[in-house]
Formats: sequence, structure tokens, C-alpha cells
Amino acid sequence: MITNGAVDRTVHGWIADQHSRSTVKNSLAVLVRVMEQAVRDGIITVNPARVTGWQREYKQAEDELHNPRALALRDWPTLLRLAQALTDRSHDHYRGWREVVVFAAATAAGIGKVSGVRACYIDTENWIWTVRRQTTPAPGGLTDKNTKGKRARQVPLIEEIRPMIAERILAVGPNPDARLFTGPRGGRISTAVLRDATHWDVVVTSLGHERLRRHDLRHTGLTWFADAGVPAHVLRKIAGHGSLLTTQRYLHPDMTQTTNTRHALTAHLNPIRTPLTLAVQPTAGRRR
Repeated sequence: MITNGAVDRTVHGWIADQHSRSTVKNSLAVLVRVMEQAVRDGIITVNPARVTGWQREYKQAEDELHNPRALALRDWPTLLRLAQALTDRSHDHYRGWREVVVFAAATAAGIGKVSGVRACYIDTENWIWTVRRQTTPAPGGLTDKNTKGKRARQVPLIEEIRPMIAERILAVGPNPDARLFTGPRGGRISTAVLRDATHWDVVVTSLGHERLRRHDLRHTGLTWFADAGVPAHVLRKIAGHGSLLTTQRYLHPDMTQTTNTRHALTAHLNPIRTPLTLAVQPTAGRRR
């Protein structure tokens, strides 16, 4: 029942869900060996797991990340249209998918971190979300774990999503550890769950966003923050980036050029600065 097309679609699905290159390679290698034994045993005639071209998908993804601004949605109305279309396409028109998509873009967060939001992580006085947990795939299903490096970070919550958040907090009740965003049955969500439940690929194609991935909601939020004038060092904290160079890719090209000019001038001046301890002028009239 395993066909070459099924394997090919599965591999490309793994890439779209941002599994690492080694994970895809190792998983595919196991399947290739199993199917090769089936060929030797005469059960099938051709090994369907020998798919090619998937490495090019990774090269394309790496190229895109050099210009993440190109992956962002244009504006807020475009985001709302996408969120509503995904909800309309889902079973029973589950409203929660709309909330997940809007929250992810407005906070520049991945779907796994949206799934990890608990009521106690939201400061409704200052409207700050402290990112502490995320949902990730694990043997046997989805599980929650601390964010990368166990580092918590704070993300501002814009006015447009505050009513939605307040409503979610009231809906989950007094339990501070209650999860704000869940699937229709109250379970954890992931990028794959969102994709399948909303028919993501069909919806984004119909709206003219053929190459839009779930993770591009994060690229959208970071691009919007950058265009709003958030300084690079602050944007870096919001994003949780380890390197400022990664953050600078989200800045408007003009701003990036200005930043690079500043760095260039600093680099130019540093080598010619004379240490103060050596800058001693001889006293006038002093004889040797």
C-alpha cells in the first residue's frame, strides 16, 4: 500500500513542518531499508521509498530565510481574511483556529509556543505574555517542554488581540495553569494539527498565498514589529534570537543599510584610536 507518491508527500510534509535535515534523512533511510527487504522477498518489485529532490526543498527554505520579510503577510486585514477562511474550512467552523492564527502572527510566535500559553503567563495589567512553555512532537504524541535554553522571554500584546485574550481567560475559568488555546476537543495543538484541521494548503492557495507556511506567521509578526520602528535589540528579545544578525534580517532595507553604515564607521575608527596612556605631549621648553 506504500507508494512512491505517498512517500514523496510525506517527506515534503516533514520539511514543511520544519523537521531537521538529519531527521528526514534518517527516517527515510529506515523506510528505504525496510522496502528494500520487501523487494528482495518478492512482495514488491520497486522500492517506493527511494525518492529524490527533497534536498532541494531545504536549499530553497534556507534561501528564503535570508530574506524573511518576503515571507510575511502584507497587513492586518490580510491576516484576518486568512484566519477566517481557515476557520470556515475546518470541521464545525471551529473558532479556535482563527484565534490561534491571529495570536501567532500578532505575537511573532510559532504554533508550538501558542499551544503552550497558560492563563498565568498573561499579565493583563501590562499586557505582556511571558513565554515559558511550548508544545513539541514526542514519542507517543505531543508533549510540553520549556522553551529553548529554558529562557523565558516577554512579548507585548497589542490592543487588537486583547479582547480575544481576555475572553479566553474568562472561558478557561479560575485555573491559572489552564491552556488558552486548544483543539476542538481540548487537546494540544501543533503546526501539523493546524494544517490538517483547517486544510491549510487548500485555503492558502485559494487566497493566493501558495507558499505560505504556518511558521510564516512568526515571520509576519517580526516584520510588522520591525516596520513599526521597534529597535533591533528589543526585537531580538521579543523574537528570542541568539544572534542580532538574525534579527536584522527583519529590518527594513533602508534601516539595515543605516545600521551597517554605523558598524562600518566604528570598524574604521577603532584601529586608529590612540590609547590615552600614550597620548602624552612633551612640555614646551624642556631640555633633554
